[in-house]
Amino acid sequence: MQPIMTPRDCPLRRKGCGGCQYAEIPYPQQLARKQAHARKLLAEWGPVEPVLGMEDPCRYRCKVTASFAEDGRRGLVCGLYAKGSRRVLPADGCPLQDELAEQAVHAVLQAARECRYTVYDPMRRTGLVRHIQIRRGLYTGQLMVTLVTGPDILPGSRRFAARVRELCPDVTTLVQNINPRPTSMVLGDKCRTLFGPGFIEDTLCGLRFRISPASFYQVNPRQTQRLYELAIREAGLTGRETVLDAYCGTGTIGLAAAGRAAQVLGVELNAAAVRDAQANARHNHIQNARFVCADADEYMNRLAEEHAAPDVVFMDPPRSGSTPEFLAALGKLAPSRVVYISCDPSTQARDIALLVREGYRMVRATPVDMFPYTEHLESVALLVRTEKR
Repeated sequence: MQPIMTPRDCPLRRKGCGGCQYAEIPYPQQLARKQAHARKLLAEWGPVEPVLGMEDPCRYRCKVTASFAEDGRRGLVCGLYAKGSRRVLPADGCPLQDELAEQAVHAVLQAARECRYTVYDPMRRTGLVRHIQIRRGLYTGQLMVTLVTGPDILPGSRRFAARVRELCPDVTTLVQNINPRPTSMVLGDKCRTLFGPGFIEDTLCGLRFRISPASFYQVNPRQTQRLYELAIREAGLTGRETVLDAYCGTGTIGLAAAGRAAQVLGVELNAAAVRDAQANARHNHIQNARFVCADADEYMNRLAEEHAAPDVVFMDPPRSGSTPEFLAALGKLAPSRVVYISCDPSTQARDIALLVREGYRMVRATPVDMFPYTEHLESVALLVRTEKR
């Protein structure tokens, strides 16, 4: 496989991938475009700092997902869906994906071919394999392969696992995930470890995090480090504050901030993510952080009723943004600082407008380019309380 230096020359793009919307644009111009976009959305509320770009904007994706299909000429193939279709483009040289992760995809495909596995049809409930998910710990070098099947039974699983290890010795653990449902969701609810511990670990902000097949972990670890360092710096922690980490997921932001705070409280609706957060706290010997499984809106209102106001709130909602109920509850709690981490500045701007009505002022926003060569952009906004309760 010949290395591809930039998406401009990527063979997948010529075949209809569509994943790199900015493939033809030089990286400095991409950053300028994203800067202008952030300013257009957020400058009404305060200054927008220069966008934080990458020194090397390629091969940054440490999570790779590929789907199986049948090809009349080559038999079993695996790769990315072409834009707007169910046609699979064989994974070969994507310039954004981690090279070791790509090697693991090829190893799994070869082993599946040798084991004569067939593609699962969720409507007919026939066949076997559906997807491959690769997770790589950038700083530990650990590599997790998850093979998603329809049926529970994987024939010849020992032979398959041994062949994957032979073809890609860097694989740390191999997991079978079972997902028989007719859904676009990649993973099902059940996992079976074929070899290794069933998880990998990676380091972030000086801490070590456990990553299982279903764990949320940012796909660009280099920029994630910068994103979290920026967010914690904006929080202005002195060691005396009570910090609330809303939409905390597996606790990465809250745990990274715990060493600079008196206590951290994380709230997350996903029970599996909360268990991961609690385990991550134990593994890192952090005793001043606890995590609860609850709806963030309801939990914020409960804290307001109990007059248990935090000093600082980190909020990292999904792409759709927060809710009016959450923001109203935040207004009642009235923390002195809010650090809003967003993966969509348009919904962030909408929510900031509501927070301004609740008595906050945006000090600044800083765009962060987590996904070079795509139109996606993250943003960290610092808001401070201007009205007393």
